Amino acid sequence: MWADEAALDAAGRRLDEWETSIADRAARAKALSTQVQALTGTATSPDRSVEVTVNASGLLIGLRLDERIRQYSSAQTARQIMATTRAAHADLLKRLTEATTATLGDGDPTGQAIIDSYQRRMGPDEGPGRGRQS
Repeated sequence: MWADEAALDAAGRRLDEWETSIADRAARAKALSTQVQALTGTATSPDRSVEVTVNASGLLIGLRLDERIRQYSSAQTARQIMATTRAAHADLLKRLTEATTATLGDGDPTGQAIIDSYQRRMGPDEGPGRGRQS
């Protein structure tokens, strides 16, 4: 099947490189999964009366309301909570993008698919907000 030993050796090296590449990608994917599970996004309203934290799935896990919130109508408070939640989602997406790029590299198709998936889940109206680090 093989014309010479050199061709056989070259094929063996390519196979070894391919196997190493797959193992490396699997290790990086596992590391990214662990990082993503621990991510949160946090944002504070412009007047600092509302602070929202969301987990890696985008679910609300923390809500802090300053006593000044009592001065606002319930409709205004609801709007502030919703806007701050959108900003927390934007902060989560930023953190996810940073973690994905650092782990998989910029332009990695798998990484871009993960980021795109989060963007779709966060909703089309999720614009950049006033996210801050927790």
